[in-house]
Amino acid sequence: MAAASSTTSRPAAWRGVIDAYRAHLPVSPATPVVTLLEGNTPLLYSKALSRRLGEPFRVYLKYEGANPTGSFKDRGMTVAISKAVEAGSRAVLCASTGNTSASASAYAARAGLRSIVLIPSGAIAMGKLSQALIHGANVAAVDANFDVCLELVRTIADRHPVTVVNSINPFRIEGQKTCAFEICDTLGRAPDFHLTPVGNAGNITAQWKGYREYHKAGRTGGLPVMLGFQARGAAPIVSGRVVKKPRTLATAIRIGNPASWQQALVARDESGGRIEAVSDRQILQAYQRLAQEDGVFVEPASAASVAGLLALAARRYFRAALRRRRNRNEPVLLVCILTGHGLKDPERAIQSIRAPRTLPPDLKTISKAVGLQ
Repeated sequence: MAAASSTTSRPAAWRGVIDAYRAHLPVSPATPVVTLLEGNTPLLYSKALSRRLGEPFRVYLKYEGANPTGSFKDRGMTVAISKAVEAGSRAVLCASTGNTSASASAYAARAGLRSIVLIPSGAIAMGKLSQALIHGANVAAVDANFDVCLELVRTIADRHPVTVVNSINPFRIEGQKTCAFEICDTLGRAPDFHLTPVGNAGNITAQWKGYREYHKAGRTGGLPVMLGFQARGAAPIVSGRVVKKPRTLATAIRIGNPASWQQALVARDESGGRIEAVSDRQILQAYQRLAQEDGVFVEPASAASVAGLLALAARRYFRAALRRRRNRNEPVLLVCILTGHGLKDPERAIQSIRAPRTLPPDLKTISKAVGLQ
């Protein structure tokens, strides 16, 4: 085979979300970029979900579990940690149900900063806790829920020279909005519907911000309808009141008093969208469906977006929206955000699907057990 020409063009190497979207982010040439090459995550067409909704609907899955630490948090963390280094910070602090701690500790290690994490005792998946520990974070397990941990973080930050890197840090929101940029760049336009899990509500806030900024800059001709989904046992936005003891197997969204509550309402109302609750059963069904029909393994909270999609489709919500469209010949594009990788919580996968039993090394027995007889 002939050698490739030296003039053959190659796509530019991905260098992370700050490099890709610098013009849209609050950084300058003086900002020391701390990156693990986050972003550029797959936008996967779901044949199974598209078939379920029928023509002209096309469903895509934005798989944020492909980020370096396995969740969407890395988008915001690269900006938050970079700005912390620029400001001369020596330590960062967060409260976490798991993914924030994993991301903060990894980026802090990359930057040479100390990381401090407060977690609700017994309420964090082992996959996520292992990440924070291996990256060298100082982890304190608190006998309280996430909301109490976040209040403690706020108080500590008032008394000590540390930078909080929860989504109350505005630089987190700035980084997370790049998810919307990528979706628009890949599709060539904004989707018609954007579906996302809602826990602390930073994600729906950031994604709506990203869509609005791209639209204002003339990069897209329209804006999506924002659809957010909380777990039924942890649905303060849906119920309109703080949930003091949130309960759900989807630990990443087990939050009773979201920090970005009001911003989530703005995203919902400005886009003409909805924020609804889905049950743990619906979440688990979507979780298994994604793995078995699309080959995508997510942590349970991620599946809330797909659970919400299926619930709304069953009520013919999208069909009703289609009747209001002027141009019915165009495909209707729906994007479900899958926030974290399934290996964040492998115990849940094993619990939800029967674990294999041990068999003797006998060919007939094995063949029968695996359905080959």
